[in-house]
Amino acid sequence: MFAGKTTTLLHRMKSESSNGRKVAIIKSSKDTRYGLDSIVTHDGEKLPCWPLETLSSFKERIGLEAYHKLEVIGIDEAQFFEDLYDFCIKAADHDGKIVIVAGLDGDYLRRSFGVLNIIPIAESVTKLKARCELCGKPAFFTLRKTEETERELVAGADVYMPVCRKHYVSGQGVKEAARTVLETHKVQCRSLS
Repeated sequence: MFAGKTTTLLHRMKSESSNGRKVAIIKSSKDTRYGLDSIVTHDGEKLPCWPLETLSSFKERIGLEAYHKLEVIGIDEAQFFEDLYDFCIKAADHDGKIVIVAGLDGDYLRRSFGVLNIIPIAESVTKLKARCELCGKPAFFTLRKTEETERELVAGADVYMPVCRKHYVSGQGVKEAARTVLETHKVQCRSLS
């Protein structure tokens, strides 16, 4: 997170549009942080988009005629689409669209997530990195600052922070130690009751 994925997608889509191509942007309807009908960067730059639950509904939502005229489809927050692989295959291989995808390759526990499944069908891949909030070194990981454990938690800087390997590992260690202390305290309180 905070590596500039949406900014990069937004600039690429603006460039494609100014080169005369017909473009459309899709984002997950789960991402309501800055409004539903736009992709918005952390700096406030935005473009209109189609908020969808599934990518397979896009053709119907936009209409067949409009879909056939499209040349470039941008997808933001791609990790939230379970049908990402199937959509990209269909749009690129069968419909001749250029598909530009922005999303996470790992979750907050560094497990594979989202866009990794489409790397084998991609023509190019760009992995962006943020800066560690704690030391300024390149940050390839996201530390969740809260105790929520669900895999998909749409949030911003209030919940997540970009960190380097050292701070990811030490941060996870601190959170695990805190959980152990809290669990021990709960057990002791139950036995006293």
